[in-house]
Parts: sequence; C-alpha cells; structure tokens
Amino acid sequence: MPADLAVIGLGHLGLPLAQAATAAGINTIGYDPDPHAATPSGADGPLSATEIRRLLAAGFRTTTDPAALGKVRTAVICAATPLGADRALDLTGIADAARALAARLRPHTTVILESTAYPGTTEEFVRPLLEEGSGLTAGRDFHLACSPGRHDPGNRTHPYRNTPKVIGGLTPACTEAAAAFYGRITDKVVRARGPREAEASKLLETNYRHINIALMNEMAVFCHDIGVDLWDVIRCAETKPFGFQAFRPGPGVGGHAAPIDPNYLSYKGRSLGYPLRMVELAQEVNGRMPRYVIQRCATLLNEHGKSARGARILLLGVTYKPDIGDQEAAPAREIASRLMELGAGLTYHDPYVPQWNVLDRPIPRADSLYEAAAAADLTVLLQPHRVYDLQGLAVKAQLLLDTRGATPTGAAHRL
Repeated sequence: MPADLAVIGLGHLGLPLAQAATAAGINTIGYDPDPHAATPSGADGPLSATEIRRLLAAGFRTTTDPAALGKVRTAVICAATPLGADRALDLTGIADAARALAARLRPHTTVILESTAYPGTTEEFVRPLLEEGSGLTAGRDFHLACSPGRHDPGNRTHPYRNTPKVIGGLTPACTEAAAAFYGRITDKVVRARGPREAEASKLLETNYRHINIALMNEMAVFCHDIGVDLWDVIRCAETKPFGFQAFRPGPGVGGHAAPIDPNYLSYKGRSLGYPLRMVELAQEVNGRMPRYVIQRCATLLNEHGKSARGARILLLGVTYKPDIGDQEAAPAREIASRLMELGAGLTYHDPYVPQWNVLDRPIPRADSLYEAAAAADLTVLLQPHRVYDLQGLAVKAQLLLDTRGATPTGAAHRL
C-alpha cells in the first residue's frame, strides 16, 4: 500500500518524525534494515512504550524491506551518524539509506536529509549516491533538501509541532517541496539559502549550547574552590533582561548531538588547516566533568571519615536527560565505571531504566528509593527526574551530592 512518507532510520530522529507525521494524518512507513530498530519497543529510545503502541495503533508501519521505499512521495533520511575512530562522522548509515532509496527512487519524490552531518553532506555525499543509483537528476527529476533534526526529547514546552524547522533545498523548488511537507507537521518553516546553510545551522545551535555549558562547568569548579554559591550567582545573573542567557553546569554532556557535533566540526576545521579552538576547548572542559564528580565524591566521603573504597554509593538518574529513558552518552556510565575502579559498591535508581550494566557488570537497582538513600554512604543525583521528591530525598540521604542544582538551597552539597 503506497504511503505519503517513508522515514528511513528509526532512532532518535526517525521515531519522533514518524510520530508527528502520523498525528498529522500523513500515511507513514518506517524503514530500518536493523530488525531490532524496525520493531521499536520504547525501552531505551526517544518514545516511551506507550507512545510506540499509540503510534502503531494510529497506522504507522515499520519494515526491513527496502521495496517499500519505491511507493512514497517523501523520504526523510534519519540514519545515525556516530563518530568513527578518527573522530570524523561515520556516514555509513546515510550511505546505506541513500543507496536503498536510490534503487527505488521515482521522479517527483522529495528526499530530505535530517541526519547529523557536516556542511556539504547533502550536496557532496547524498546527491551523488541518489543520482548514480537512480539515474535521475536532483533538482530536476526529484527534490533534494536538508532539514537538520531539532527534536528535544522530553521537552513539554517545545514539542515537534511548535518547533520551527530549518530547510535548505538544492534549488528553490526543492526548498518549497520540503517546506510543503514540513508545513503539514510544524507550525513554522524557516528557509535557508541552501543545504550547507541548513547543515551549518545545526552545528551553530549545538555548539552554542556546548560552549556555554562548558563555561558554566568551569565556573562550577572555580566557584566551589573560592567558596561561592554558583547557583545563587546564576539566579542573580539571569535577572539581567538583556545580554545573558542562563546555562547550568552538570556532571557531563550526553545525548545524540552535543557529544558528537563539536567533534566533527573540530575535525572539519582541522582538515581545512586550522583548529576550531573554542569548540575543542569546550569539549575538553565538558569531558572533564565526570572526573570532577568523582573527585567531589571522594572528598565528601573523606570529610565524613569514609573512603571511596568500600563505600556504598547510590546513583540517581542514569539517562542523559530528565524524564526519558534514553541513555545515549550519559555521563552516568563513566562516573559509575570510575567509582567501581575505586572500589565503591554501587546501586542505582532510575524510573526509566529497569536494568543497567556498567563494565559488563549488572548494577543492582534500588527497589525502595528512600531506604536505599538512607542506607548509602553517599547519594549522587545525576538526573533530576520529575518523579523524585528531592526535598524528601535530601532528608533521608546520609550524604547527598546534587550535580544539577535541583535540590532546595542548603539541602545538599551542590556541584
């Protein structure tokens, strides 16, 4: 049965797009060559199990058969692009998606790249694969555009519908074809001059956040060393009505974009003969934060007459964002592994993660949160899920390190 839309790649970009399109009444199929990805369960992805069930009940279909791609009007490539060994983006997923689509591409189809990519990927990498595999010409026989993913999992203020979509087409007609599609699922589309500008906008957005988080992480260390309450500093600074946007420190940066985008932008800069120094420095600063959390843990335990070796430590919230189950690049894993290497005994609690393994070892999950906090020598809040009663937790815990500044003032030690 023909579909209006094929979402190629059912990961952190593809499933939210499929959800938004299906909700808008667009007949949507999802293609992924990985059978596990093509049968999403909601266990560790961007949508919950309940959302997956509702999506399937609404008519969304998944397949591992690329033949389905030859029956759609619009195809959006949402393949994963992890970092390779040389810290450059691994575009294998995009290449596989483009080849699968090219073999079945029909004239007048609109093809859009949403995958994380460096500026030039749409024109220099995706376009040749589509043209060679199909015998068609982009911009003449089919439309080609880039619209970088902007989905923010767990964000209740800015869901898919009211988050503007940036679109850069190979030609003005390509831009308009992509805009016509996204206009059905988002309230606003923003037209870029071309694919490169659209691709670069994603880099700017991510690195703006990454660099400012790095600044706050440096300030967290500095303020702690000089005895200043950084969280009160932020509270005061954000009253300025111009020239300041509040960012906050944390135990590290996780997710599908922030830990990756700075690396490949820096890699691209070095390939041009110069480093992107701000980006590389931000990556270095943010990459140090898990080790700083370990240092604070050891210091707090020592101040209370205990050693990290043999200490009972409870980790709260092991996902990369609050109120979701996605653990992609979450700093909790590095923090846990370093504590284990120091000889600490770990337990964890996370309402979204029923099982958790670190260094190929299962970490015991606390059944009763408050009993576990009372029994632990140190409780470390890594992710402040909404279900946590932080004030009650601060009362129960013997010793609490809050890496997110989420507990009431004075209720815990803060990062």
